[in-house]
Amino acid sequence: MKAVLFDLDGTLIDTAADFVRIIQNMCREEQRDVVEAALIRTQVSEGARAMVKLVYPELDVTDPIFLAHRQRFLDIYGEDIAVDTDLFEGMYPLLDALEAKQIPWGIVTNKPRWLSEALLKALNLTERCAVLVCPEDVSKTKPDPEPMYLAAKQINLPAETCIYVGDHPRDIDAGRNAGMYTILAAYGYLPLEHKDDLTAWQADCIVNDVEELQQAVFKLLDPHQKTA
Repeated sequence: MKAVLFDLDGTLIDTAADFVRIIQNMCREEQRDVVEAALIRTQVSEGARAMVKLVYPELDVTDPIFLAHRQRFLDIYGEDIAVDTDLFEGMYPLLDALEAKQIPWGIVTNKPRWLSEALLKALNLTERCAVLVCPEDVSKTKPDPEPMYLAAKQINLPAETCIYVGDHPRDIDAGRNAGMYTILAAYGYLPLEHKDDLTAWQADCIVNDVEELQQAVFKLLDPHQKTA
């Protein structure tokens, strides 16, 4: 293995707290029952539509009123994208260790580019990230392998020499479809309908925290080295 690629929300960066803040504030403003933080966390990887649906379950996602609420959610999030957001605990040392060994790392996400770039800028990761692939860059998003192939191409490596880390079945499917080594980040925002049987995702490896992730990654990068 010669590179590490990450999903963004729930894998590399812990963004849930900001989503919880915004969604719960929307509930209060609309005098609706406040959605529990734990439920919001499971929907983070599903995108803005799923977030807003938690507040307005009765509205069809094509309803102009729903779309207006979705845009308001995105505007609020874009303005304060990293108030309570940071990398998962242990992730900074992992990135430092990768860079020390000149191992490129990057991101393949279904998060829109304008939000992804704003988030990386807020966390001072823009210059450190070797590649960022977003939905606007491809004709088909994850679980299709197209974004995975594009990321590998942009760092001039065969896809099969890349590790992909994600917290959603589509992440694992996309990585597997591209021939990458897949790692399931069980510490992430596991969707409710898929969290009870993680082996069914068919990832090559499952890790429960970033420490385990670092051990797994460096064992693949250097089979003779047990830890980073």
